[in-house]
Amino acid sequence: MRLYCKALVLFWLVIVPRLNAQGDFYQVTQTDLDHGHHPGDLIRSQIINDAPDGASAYRVLYLSTGLHNEPIGVSGVVIIPEGTEPFGGRSIVAWAHPTSGIVPRCAPSLARVLFNSIQGLPDMLARGYIVAATDYPGLGTAGPHPYLVGISEGRAVLDSVRAARSIGGIRTRSTFSVWGHSQGGQAALFTGILAESYAPELHLVGVAAAAPATELATLLSDDIDTSGGRNLTSMTLWSWSRVYGASMDEVVTPEAIPIINRLANLCIERFFDILTRRGPTRALDRSFLKVNSFADKEPWRSLLAQNTPGLLPRNVPVFLAQGTADKLVRPQVTLNYAAKLCRSGNSVQLYLMPGEGHAFAARRSASVAVKWISDRFAGRPAPSNCGGSL
Repeated sequence: MRLYCKALVLFWLVIVPRLNAQGDFYQVTQTDLDHGHHPGDLIRSQIINDAPDGASAYRVLYLSTGLHNEPIGVSGVVIIPEGTEPFGGRSIVAWAHPTSGIVPRCAPSLARVLFNSIQGLPDMLARGYIVAATDYPGLGTAGPHPYLVGISEGRAVLDSVRAARSIGGIRTRSTFSVWGHSQGGQAALFTGILAESYAPELHLVGVAAAAPATELATLLSDDIDTSGGRNLTSMTLWSWSRVYGASMDEVVTPEAIPIINRLANLCIERFFDILTRRGPTRALDRSFLKVNSFADKEPWRSLLAQNTPGLLPRNVPVFLAQGTADKLVRPQVTLNYAAKLCRSGNSVQLYLMPGEGHAFAARRSASVAVKWISDRFAGRPAPSNCGGSL
């Protein structure tokens, strides 16, 4: 059981009861899309009554940009600390969440204890930062969710910052940082890649990521023999077959498709959810794939490369946290990515956590990451260990 739980990585492993239904708030109509004129414009918001102490929270629905550059609605949550605003307004930290599922009801903003899952939230609020937590497209709002699709995640994160700045009664700076774990680490890196071109009015001071999903082809091929790897692969295949129109029939056996469909409709947030997935996952042995590695077959090969984060602008500093015992996002993969950033001229702070696995990488590194973010907001020079072991 313990090994199984550790294998289900890239997933939330917190006990999160889920609201019964999405409700009308998440339903996006054409009128809603016509309501605003720019990505990040608020469509609607509602107060969340059980906000953290010393803060107010809003569930938000905002405009963003789809994969075909069409207007779409994306949901999320914005948490605002109480107290005197600093001179010039508050800075914003965008939280990019790890995998919670790939169907609309798995949206983090629907979770009753969402605030406990945002790693470092009390520290960020205590420092006076607004926290914007997107659901990503297709979670909360109508699917399909573009799972591990970098441009989709990055746009949603950037527009969540814009949406946070649109809430009335608060003053905000244009400065923001992004902090994410696992799938959210990939989202954070794509946010850094897209920020300058997609949201030039915002000023990104730094990107922080814990155990980010970087080299996707390696990630999927290395872990196909594990329960977590088969879950990850099945979710990616299910999502991309709908988002990109890439046929699963070319790479998946007919017997496996009903199992993949079942897994795709399960959220992954409670311990009970892990138990629910055990039966279907056991049925997905390696033979559920028709090919030795679908990462070598088009269009999957090109799609995996397309959604693997590249280099960030040189002026964007990066914080990377990585557990040395991570069995899904292997330490060497993160080390390789850090080295690429170093060679490109980025300031990279690599924070290695001896003996730490994947599931709690963000929780273990949150205090260090938030301190690093605080220093970036304060304008202090970004530390770098590029000249060390990288």
